Amino acid sequence: MANDVKTESPAKPRFNIGAFVSETRREISKVTWPSRKETLQMTVMIVVMALVTGVFFLAVDTGLGYIISSILGMNS
Repeated sequence: MANDVKTESPAKPRFNIGAFVSETRREISKVTWPSRKETLQMTVMIVVMALVTGVFFLAVDTGLGYIISSILGMNS
C-alpha cells in the first residue's frame, strides 16, 4: 500500500546508575526520620496492640467453641 507510514517508536531512555543514586540520596535527605524515642514508643504500641488483639481473638474463639460444642452436645 502506498499510504503505509512506518512510525518509529521513540527511543528508550537510557538508565544512568549515577543519576539514579544521586536522585535517590537527594530524596532520602528530604525524609523526616523518627527519633529513637518515637521508634521505641511505636514499637511498644504495636506489640501491645498485637497482644491485646491476640487475647481478644483467643477469648472469642474459646467462647464460640464452647457455645458450638454445647449446641451440638459435644460437652464431655
